[in-house]
Amino acid sequence: MPKTAINLYSVRELEASTTEIVERAADAGYDGVQFAGEHSPLHDDPDEIAELLDARGLEVAPPHVGVETLEDERDAVREAYAPLEVEGVVVPWLDPEYFESASTVDETAGRLDALADELAADGWDLSYHNHDHEYADLGRETAFERFLEASDVGIELDVGWALAAGDDPARRLRELEGRVGTIHLKDMDVSGAEPTFAELGEGDVDVQACVDAAADAGAEWLVYEHDDPTDPAASLEHGAAFLDSL
Repeated sequence: MPKTAINLYSVRELEASTTEIVERAADAGYDGVQFAGEHSPLHDDPDEIAELLDARGLEVAPPHVGVETLEDERDAVREAYAPLEVEGVVVPWLDPEYFESASTVDETAGRLDALADELAADGWDLSYHNHDHEYADLGRETAFERFLEASDVGIELDVGWALAAGDDPARRLRELEGRVGTIHLKDMDVSGAEPTFAELGEGDVDVQACVDAAADAGAEWLVYEHDDPTDPAASLEHGAAFLDSL
């Protein structure tokens, strides 16, 4: 099975420092962490974080960094993550307007491919993390399908958002073989008028099927994410235990 991690956006509401959350992730049994938002070496001491990760035997999944930060503050990003020896980075979000038409999708693909070329020169791979708005209906295809054809960047498939958009995430993962190094294991309840977040195993995502498909597709990381947990500390523990049970 691929290695497991937690995206630290999931625990952004905890009143704890980045190092304290890293300690909790290690205690819970994850193989690594995925830095995001305020919980990252961009906002804390990179050397202190690197020392803690080494001491606790944790690895680092490709972190989430905003596209504008990667374009405008790349030197700062590289400096912050240098002690952690990461080999890739993920753009976690682009607004729906970037996927509202065929032309905007093509422009978005070109922008990310250009950024990927620049990062590749420094030895970093670039991936994009989907939500559901990338699946906008363009007539003959969805915006996501067009993006996959137009761009060569890696895809960090979020299986919960993919299901919420009407996709089959396990099938999609297999179609992305060789292109998906990291997946987001997010469960969703899609039975109502609007999808809602759920703890792993309590929603409509076939988590085992997605894990199997991710392994078949060559994914290195299974990253647990919950966008709005009622109890972030309990959710962190539950995610690790559920992944360990698979």
